[in-house]
Amino acid sequence: MNTKLYTAIYVVLFVSATVQVLVEFAGLAYWTAFALIMVLSAMKAVLVAAYFQHLRWEPRSLTYLIGIGLAAALALTFAASYSIL
Repeated sequence: MNTKLYTAIYVVLFVSATVQVLVEFAGLAYWTAFALIMVLSAMKAVLVAAYFQHLRWEPRSLTYLIGIGLAAALALTFAASYSIL
C-alpha cells in the first residue's frame, strides 16, 4: 500500500470539494457554475473509482463492465427524468 499516493489523492479530493463549495458561493452564472461543478465531480468520481476501488489495477474488461453499467444507469436516469415531464 502506497500511503503517499493515497494521501495525495485524498488531498486532491479535499481541495476539489472545497473548490466546488467556493464555486457555489462565487456568484457565477448558473450554467458556468454547473459546468465547473460537474467537471470537478466527474474528476473526483474517476479518482475514487480508480484508486480507492482499485479499478486501476484490475483487468480492463472489469473497468469496461463498470463503465457500461454506469452508462446504463445514466441513460435510465435521463429517461426517467423526461418521462416525468
